[in-house]
Amino acid sequence: MAKTFDLKVVAEGVETIEQYQLLADNNCDMLQGYLYSKPLSKDDFEEYYYQA
Repeated sequence: MAKTFDLKVVAEGVETIEQYQLLADNNCDMLQGYLYSKPLSKDDFEEYYYQA
């Protein structure tokens, strides 16, 4: 439905490759969740970001 209105779709709480694949196959624009990273403190995020 969001695509009908030309909106971006964000899936939260993605934890498995299977969830990722289902969402990717259904044109989800952005994903976030434990599959990528556990929640991080500001300091941990900065360290993670600058090492990438």
